[in-house]
Amino acid sequence: MDMHTVVVGTSGTTAQDVIAVARRNARVELSAAAVDALAAAREVIDALAAKPEPVYGVSTGFGALASRHISPELRAQLQRNIVRSHAAGMGPRVEREVVRALMFLRLKTVASGHTGVRPEIAQTMADVLNAGITPVVHEYGSLGCSGDLAPLSHCALTLMGEGDAEGPDGTVRPAGELLAAHGITPVELREKEGLALLNGTDGMLGMLVMAIADLQNLYTSADITAALSLEALLGTDKVLAPELHAIRPHPGQGVSADNMLRVLAGSGLTGHHQDDAPRVQDAYSVRCAPQVNGAGRDTLAHARLVADRELAAAVDNPVVLSDGRVESNGNFHGAPVAYVLDFLAIAAADLGSITERRTDRLLDKNRSHGLPPFLADDAGVDSGLMIAQYTQAALVSEMKRLAVPASADSIPSSAMQEDHVSMGWSAARKLRTAVENLARIVAVELYAATRAIELRAAQGLTPAPASLAAVEALRAAGVEGPGPDRFLSPDLAAADAFVRAGALVAAVEPVTGRLA
Repeated sequence: MDMHTVVVGTSGTTAQDVIAVARRNARVELSAAAVDALAAAREVIDALAAKPEPVYGVSTGFGALASRHISPELRAQLQRNIVRSHAAGMGPRVEREVVRALMFLRLKTVASGHTGVRPEIAQTMADVLNAGITPVVHEYGSLGCSGDLAPLSHCALTLMGEGDAEGPDGTVRPAGELLAAHGITPVELREKEGLALLNGTDGMLGMLVMAIADLQNLYTSADITAALSLEALLGTDKVLAPELHAIRPHPGQGVSADNMLRVLAGSGLTGHHQDDAPRVQDAYSVRCAPQVNGAGRDTLAHARLVADRELAAAVDNPVVLSDGRVESNGNFHGAPVAYVLDFLAIAAADLGSITERRTDRLLDKNRSHGLPPFLADDAGVDSGLMIAQYTQAALVSEMKRLAVPASADSIPSSAMQEDHVSMGWSAARKLRTAVENLARIVAVELYAATRAIELRAAQGLTPAPASLAAVEALRAAGVEGPGPDRFLSPDLAAADAFVRAGALVAAVEPVTGRLA
């Protein structure tokens, strides 16, 4: 259990806090200001509930049924029923970290004081998170508009003591049993509270925040592996000169070029092709790595800007404004988040594509400038990394399919009341797969490039100190080079884990200084 405590106030949260709660089980507390804001907004809702005039979400039905006025004696049933009816998800379970991010971000909006939820509801949400209880949420059920409805409904069911949830021991049990075991009293929902627990883009935002964190590591790792491949292919580092990137001043491009240049500092391999007349310039996959990696970095920066704005937002409908008005709105539409989720999938696919091209070049004796075929120990007797590149290519092919935008689609719902939706949840789900695949693709290049660096050293050349540090750290992690009678799959899986954990970046930074 992470001993760090995240305090939820009225003004949003940070990406770091989302990750602390979702991935490191940080405890959650409500600030005194949040409790006060919750109580004040609830007074507004209670006053509206007492009036004879219908108010959407307070004394009416929902969506296409919003025209029906609900009498006071049926309103608690209405709030229970919206949760039960909307908990219609299907398919595989969503990952625990995604559900925790989803719940925490809904709590963030509730704590803003704009939803009209009672303080005890918010406290129960915090208690469930702190107990390590994770609702069972399913893959399908959100269109990314009117909130991530089915996923959030399954979370709200747990607060009511209904449905299934996973305990801190990993066992799935009835939610009521888990709440009782941790001394948590199930909530009894009142006016607007069921709606307020469902009407947010929290799932897609949580997945965006975690994807940004993972991609930051992968882009830096990809800069390192690109530099290792350039070196192993006896390429020139002159294309990384700062003055060249200053005249096309995309920030990410300059960062990637600088990272690569620092990895290659002190190399005795770069520039050898200048005396090789047939090779005037390096191939695009080598020479243009900063441009492609950098464009992805700039896309990541834009996604981070959108995420930060969403983390400061209160997404609900209707909302309680600071002057006491309760107004309907369309802030629950997921388009801002959905677009950047799709942008990141496109950028990740292109990074995977250029990465695979360098791997293929390392393995081809006609293009690798003196390396053995497929980097094999005894080419012909063994096939070296031939099929590792096949695996990488299969991953790249899937990445291209995952890059097809989900946000370009819309299927009307709720009897045409909700006639345009974002599909942002779907964009987030496929981005998670793309991020996982990208780590594997980078790991294959790392495996090939470090093998090639070792072979160059055996040829009497002097690799860069940072390259040797990467090789040494990878071998220390149990990833051996290919040899006779060895299975590659365990080594590739270990290289993947090495990249995901940020270990590649950590291995070279003592030599290069901090990389961006």
